[in-house]
Amino acid sequence: MKPLAYCTLLALAISATLQAAPLTRDNGAVVGDNQNSYTAGENGGVLLQDVQLIQKLQRFARERIPERVVHARGTGVYGEFKASRDISDLTRAAVFTKDEVTPVFVRFSTVIHSKGSPETLRDPRGFATKFYTREGNWDLVGNNLPVFFIRDAIKFPDMVHSLKPSPVTNQQDPNRFFDFFSHVPESTHMLTWVYSDFGTPANLRQMDGFGVHAYKFIDAGGDVSYVKFHWKSRQGIKNLTAEEAAEIQSRDFSHATRDMYEAIARGDYPKWDLFIKVLKPSQLDDFDYNPLDATKMWLDIEETRVGTMTLNRTPDNFFQETEQSAFAPANIVPGIEPSEDRLLQGRVFSYADTQMYRLGTNHQQIPVNRAKATVSNWNQDGASNHGNQTSDVNYQPSRLDPRKEVAKGRYSSLPVEGEYLQRAIRKQLPFAQAGVLYRSFNKQERKNLVSNLAGDLGKVENEDVKYIMLSHFYQADSEFGEQLAKAVGGNLKTVKSMSR
Repeated sequence: MKPLAYCTLLALAISATLQAAPLTRDNGAVVGDNQNSYTAGENGGVLLQDVQLIQKLQRFARERIPERVVHARGTGVYGEFKASRDISDLTRAAVFTKDEVTPVFVRFSTVIHSKGSPETLRDPRGFATKFYTREGNWDLVGNNLPVFFIRDAIKFPDMVHSLKPSPVTNQQDPNRFFDFFSHVPESTHMLTWVYSDFGTPANLRQMDGFGVHAYKFIDAGGDVSYVKFHWKSRQGIKNLTAEEAAEIQSRDFSHATRDMYEAIARGDYPKWDLFIKVLKPSQLDDFDYNPLDATKMWLDIEETRVGTMTLNRTPDNFFQETEQSAFAPANIVPGIEPSEDRLLQGRVFSYADTQMYRLGTNHQQIPVNRAKATVSNWNQDGASNHGNQTSDVNYQPSRLDPRKEVAKGRYSSLPVEGEYLQRAIRKQLPFAQAGVLYRSFNKQERKNLVSNLAGDLGKVENEDVKYIMLSHFYQADSEFGEQLAKAVGGNLKTVKSMSR
C-alpha cells in the first residue's frame, strides 16, 4: 500500500473512532441532546432537572483556578535528565548516580506579567524543573538569569507589588518600581541583566537556566558542600533587541511557545547540560561578597558538568499539566537541601504555600505533580484526595502499621553560633558585579542596555528617585552611569556627587 493511501485510511479510522465515542456527563452517563435545553413545552420555562445544562453552566463558571501571582504565563514540556558522572563524593542524591535517567517536566514562564501577556515582554524567564526521581520529586526552581533583585524574602511581596500594575490605574509604571529599587541598591546587578537583551530571550530553547540560589549537597557520610546550578543550552543563546521584540509582538503573542512546540514536533529536541559550582563551608568567607547572597554570582569558581536534559514531549492538555503543575523549593530529596540564603529560606515556605492555596491541599496527587516514588504517609482527607489509604492506622509511630524513618532522609548538621538578630548581611557590595556584567558586553550590547533602561528611567517624574538610580549605575561603572545620565537628560555632576 502506498504511504499516502495508508495515511488516508489511518485518518479515516481515527475519525471514525472519534465519531463513535459517546458524549457523557461527568458521571459517565451519556448525553442525549447537547444542543437544546429541556423545557416545559415549546415556549415554557427551562426545567431545573436538565442536569446536562446545569452541569455545563456550573463547570463553565468554575473553569478558572487562581492565576499564579508570579510566573503566570508558562509553557510546559516533558523530557529526561541523564547523569553523566559520579558525584557521590558530593551528594547521595540518586538523581546524580552516573548514567541514571530521570523523567522531568520543565515549565518556562515570564515572571511579572499576566497569563495572557505576550511572550516578548521584558521580564526574567522562569526555568523550573521537576525531577521525578526514584527517591521522590525534586524541584529545581530557577530563572534564565543567574541572580535576583533582592537578597531577603521579606522584601519579596513589596518588590512584586511595585512591578505589578498600579492598584489605581492597572498600569505597570516605572515611577513605582524605580521608587522601590532606589531603596534597594543590591538590585543594580539584576536590573543590568533584565534591561540588557537578556531580558528578551528570542525563544525558550536558546537561553540558559540558573538555580540562582546556593543549595547544599550532602554525601553519604553527612558532609556538606554548597552548590549552584547552571543549565547551559546546547542550542546556544539568542536574545532580541527591543525593536525585534516589538516586531514579533505585533504578529505573535506566543512566539516562544510556538517555537518550542514546533521544534519538538519535528524531532529537534532541545538539550541543556547541567553544570554545578561547589564550595566547602570553610570557603564561604573567602570572597569580598557573600556566596549566600542571591544578588551575586560565583564568578571565579570552576563549573563541572554533571548531566544532560533532553526535552522531547509536549503535554496532552495545557490546563491539566502545564497550568496545574506546581513547583516549590520545598520539594527536595535526600542529598539536597536549601542553604541559608535568606531569599531561598522564604521561598521554601512561600512557593509550597502558594501551590496549596492555588490548587488545594492535595495538589501533589495531580498526575503532573505526582511522584513516581511510592508516597507513604498519614496525610489525609481534604478536597480532591485520590490517595490510596486503606489502613485503620493514620498516625505514627505505630506497631499495628509501622512506617519507619530512613536515616538518609535526616537533615544535615552544621555548627551554629551568634545571636538572634534582624540585620543586613555584611559584604553587601551592591554594585561591583553589575559593573563586571556591563564591561562584559560589547559596544552594541551596552548601547542597547542604556537605551532600554533610559526608556523606562526617563519616565520617572521624581528627581530624587531618578538620580539615586543613576548613581547606582554610575557606581557600577562610570561609563555606564554617564551614558545613562546623558540618555535621560540627567546632570552628570549631580550623579557623581551622589555616588561618593
